[in-house]
Amino acid sequence: MEPIGRAKGGAARAAKLTPEERKSIAMKGVAAKKERALLPKATHGSSDKPLKIGDIEIPCYVLEDGTRVLSQRGLIAGIGMSSGSTKSGDARQVAFFDLEAIKPFVVNDLAVVLKSPIKFTPPHGGKPANGYPATILADICETVLAARQAGALPPRQSGIADQCEILVRGFARVGIIALVDEATGYQRDRARDSLAKILEAFVAKELQPYVKKFPAEFYEEMFRLRGLPFDPKSVKRPLYFGHLTNDIVYRRLAPGVWRELKAKAKKNAEGKPTHHLHRLLTPDVGDPRLKDMVVKVITVMQLSDKWGDFKSKLDRVAPAFDETLELPFELENDTGTGL
Repeated sequence: MEPIGRAKGGAARAAKLTPEERKSIAMKGVAAKKERALLPKATHGSSDKPLKIGDIEIPCYVLEDGTRVLSQRGLIAGIGMSSGSTKSGDARQVAFFDLEAIKPFVVNDLAVVLKSPIKFTPPHGGKPANGYPATILADICETVLAARQAGALPPRQSGIADQCEILVRGFARVGIIALVDEATGYQRDRARDSLAKILEAFVAKELQPYVKKFPAEFYEEMFRLRGLPFDPKSVKRPLYFGHLTNDIVYRRLAPGVWRELKAKAKKNAEGKPTHHLHRLLTPDVGDPRLKDMVVKVITVMQLSDKWGDFKSKLDRVAPAFDETLELPFELENDTGTGL
């Protein structure tokens, strides 16, 4: 099929190239593909989900390594500066902060960062984009406003100072990351990713060999605080001690761990676990954490006179994570004494 339109013009130009020129173009194309493949990728954000500060909108992104970036073009427009290059060949934003009148007020490594934008691939592919770390916005505003206050800002740049003042009113330095996360939706995925990493570190994929994790001292203190007689020769314990152990130990290991252990535990026909929950903890992270928690719980028990006193102290030193614990009927109105 004969090419038409632009394709026809491209074919005509290609026909005029020498074999060496074609090879050179092809090699450049391969090199460009390799370069793009090495670029960091944005997992969140796009120009359709800008960072909004007052009436100013700046496209923002979160890269796969968690770096929050602002679009280079959007940032320049957001501070009221025109894009393009100066006669010296420097980008306008670079040249502005390199002015002798502005240099004394430049904070952090602002000039260096502006000269080295981050090139990345947008979430849905396409041409690589340039951006700057999100925190650079605070540095820009601080520099411009300091120069204006000192009377060093050229009068023709007053509009930039006005924009920076608007931006400063809309965010604090520590809040810019949260604003980007909210605008891109990253904060929701970040929470899910963090939980997934915790569970992967704490919960084993298969049952571990049984090893005793709760010393007799743990149960001796529990019996004492519940007002029950303790027989060191017996291993019999009230059934509800399992629920109490879930509450004072497993719920306090890490977010989501107790719920995951409960979900992965094998159960019999009556719905009761057929093995100890600690056999599902990883030997390198989950198990050491359990040992530390048991020691901490025993220590708090020894410092307490009654169950209510113990629970109050434990909640201060090792609060439970926000997971609802379903208690059996007899414990719903637990008085802290033996049942």
